[in-house]
Amino acid sequence: HQQIDQSLSGKAVQLKPNYAKVQLHTTHAMIADEKGLIHGGFAFSAADYAAMCAVNDPNVVLAKAQSTFTAPVKLGQTIVFEANVLSNNGKKQTVDVHGYVGDTVVFKGLFTTAVLKKHIFEL
Repeated sequence: HQQIDQSLSGKAVQLKPNYAKVQLHTTHAMIADEKGLIHGGFAFSAADYAAMCAVNDPNVVLAKAQSTFTAPVKLGQTIVFEANVLSNNGKKQTVDVHGYVGDTVVFKGLFTTAVLKKHIFEL
């Protein structure tokens, strides 16, 4: 996911084997209403990106996701996502992702990924 738009999906700030940290700085382009509520799709995108970074393979794709939004995010806040690979069965990997604004958990997700032998468009 090297060409992802980091202004919309976050920036990887830490990578280790089976771990990634992604920061999403919220902007006016992400608001859903006049009170500055950030649309959850941007948080989901950054969480997905964090999961892909934790797997860290050029041919990883998302197969399934379960997510919970636990608190609202408002304009100007930064969400920090931490992703940890829980299981690795070769092609299939399960990644736990939590998003935080400060000490508050705003997102929890479990992502199932597939690592393909070739790019998905080359299969």
